[in-house]
Amino acid sequence: MRYFLIIVLLLCGGPAGFAAGRCDAQVPVQRAELGGLSLVYQSVGTPGDPALLLVMGLGGQLIHWPDDVVEALCRQGFRVIRYDNRDVGLSRWNQPPASANLTVELLRYKLGLPVAAPYSLTDMAGDGLGLMDALGIEQFHVLGVSMGGMIAQHLAAMAPQRVRSLTLIMSSSGAQGLPAPSAALVQLLARRSAPSREVALEQQADLLAALGSPAVHDDRAVLLQQAAQAYDRAFNPEGVKRQIMAILAEPSRVQLLNRLRVPTLVVHGTADPLLPVMHGVHLAAHIQGSQLRLIPGLAHRFQEPFKAPLLAAVLPYLKSHRQETAHIAGL
Repeated sequence: MRYFLIIVLLLCGGPAGFAAGRCDAQVPVQRAELGGLSLVYQSVGTPGDPALLLVMGLGGQLIHWPDDVVEALCRQGFRVIRYDNRDVGLSRWNQPPASANLTVELLRYKLGLPVAAPYSLTDMAGDGLGLMDALGIEQFHVLGVSMGGMIAQHLAAMAPQRVRSLTLIMSSSGAQGLPAPSAALVQLLARRSAPSREVALEQQADLLAALGSPAVHDDRAVLLQQAAQAYDRAFNPEGVKRQIMAILAEPSRVQLLNRLRVPTLVVHGTADPLLPVMHGVHLAAHIQGSQLRLIPGLAHRFQEPFKAPLLAAVLPYLKSHRQETAHIAGL
C-alpha cells in the first residue's frame, strides 16, 4: 500500500501536484433535491476532509467565488462546497414561489412599514443546512459574504452544534442606524430587468464598477466579460428581486448575534460602499469572542489586488479551527 501511494504521488508530480489535483475547482457541478428546491452545488477536495460551506451574496452564483480562492481554501485541508442559492444560477424551484412587487415593497421599506417577502433569509439558511444533510455532513465550517454572511448568521444560530467556525466577509448585523449606501448605488442594485443581453451586461458592469474600490482601476472589458459569463450561465432578474425583498424584510439580528457562541471571524473593507465599515465593526462587537480584521481599501468585491490580503486574513483562522476539528475527531 505504501508503494502504491508513492507511485500515485509521483504520477501527480509529488505532494504539491497531488494537492493541486485534489483541489481542482473545475469539477462537475451536482444537484441536491431539497423538497421544493433543487440546489446545484460543487464539491472541491477530499470527501473525508473537514467541510467548508461557502454562501454567496445577493444575486451571486457559485462561479462568483473565484476559482483560485476556492483552491487556496481547499489546499488548507478543506472540502470546499459552493452552491447556487435559491433563485440564482442553475438552482431551480420545483414549486415556484409567490410573486411579489419589488417597487411596492421598497416603498413600504422606506416608509418604515413591514415588507412582505416570498421567503426569508432564515429559509435560505435552511437551504444550506439541507444541503449539508443531503451530503451526510454533520459538522462543517461556514464562510459567507455580504447577504451570504447574513444567511450564515442564521445558519449558525439554527445549528450551533454543527457549525465549527463562522467567517463573515463584507456583511452586517442589519441593525438600525448603521450607515446606508448611496441612493445611486441602491438604484444600480435594484436595476435588474433588461430588454436585451447587451443592456443587461452594461448594467451589471456598471454595478460591479460601483462596488469596486476607488484604489483599483477596473478594465471595462473585463467587467463586461465577467457579466457575460454570469449572464450566459443563468439570468433570473425576478429571483434576485425576491432575494432583495428577503433582505428588506429582515429585522435586526443583534439579539441573535448576542446569543451566538460559535467561533467567528469578521472581515470587512474600509472602502466598502454598500455596507460601510461600521457594519463590520458593529457585527463583530455583538458576537462574543469574535475576531475582527479590517482590510484597508477593500470594497464590496473580490478584486484581484485584494485577494492576497483577504486570504491572509482568512486562511490562518480557518486553518487553526480545522486543526481543532481534526483533534476533536481524533479524540
